Amino acid sequence: MTENPSSHAHANARRGKVHLVGAGPGDPDLLTLRAARLLMSASLIVHDGLVDPAILAMARPTARLVSVAKARSRHTMKQEDINALLVREALAGNDVVRLKGGDPFVFGRGGEEAQACKAAGVPVEIVPGISSALGASAAAQIPLTHRDHASIVSFVAGQCKGLSEQDWSGLAGKGRTLVIFMGLATAAQISEKLIADGLAPDVPVAVIEKATRPDMRVLRAPLAGLAYLVDSERVQSPALIVIGSVAAQNHDAADNTIRALALEAMQ
Repeated sequence: MTENPSSHAHANARRGKVHLVGAGPGDPDLLTLRAARLLMSASLIVHDGLVDPAILAMARPTARLVSVAKARSRHTMKQEDINALLVREALAGNDVVRLKGGDPFVFGRGGEEAQACKAAGVPVEIVPGISSALGASAAAQIPLTHRDHASIVSFVAGQCKGLSEQDWSGLAGKGRTLVIFMGLATAAQISEKLIADGLAPDVPVAVIEKATRPDMRVLRAPLAGLAYLVDSERVQSPALIVIGSVAAQNHDAADNTIRALALEAMQ
């Protein structure tokens, strides 16, 4: 049997590698050294829409930048298509930097992308990033754990399907901190759900908008005023919601005004 030269060439063709890279919470200075080096040397960068422009500006001038931005109910590219794009480019011999906000494995769907690559025989490297939960809380000087306030921290996605049916019992309350990703659009449902499950309406809440960036804001209100806060202050993504007594730590005078307005809206 004669060997097919084209098949032999295809089998020996170089396969590229996919690097799933965490871009951290926004500030370029918070990239890991590994992430920065990959970013500055990459020829192809597939990035989320929330990756800060200052981070993308670190790419070399000849790099090809592909945005796969996602917004609620409006996706530039479906997740299945993103997976296929990474695989296709790698099989064509290209090394790909897949740049994600925060950490790839904390609500970043990095697990799905890694699985798709491995199934296609594409090598994958995971480059962890500072999770938005850690970066945002640090920038806002809100300790997620505190000897006097919290010894348990839970991370929850606020945009998941079936939000009202999820069991959140025990995630928030005395001695606990609840951190909610992607919760702006469902802020009203989140507060209603937690109060219905027994959490006090006046539990402190902090909303951290555009953490670590020059235009970062930290807004505070009681739990029952969360939806009012988000609407009245026109909070934009990326934003993180921190619920628990730690959210009242290190606040300034401006927070008191917003808190008062939120309390008034509750009545």
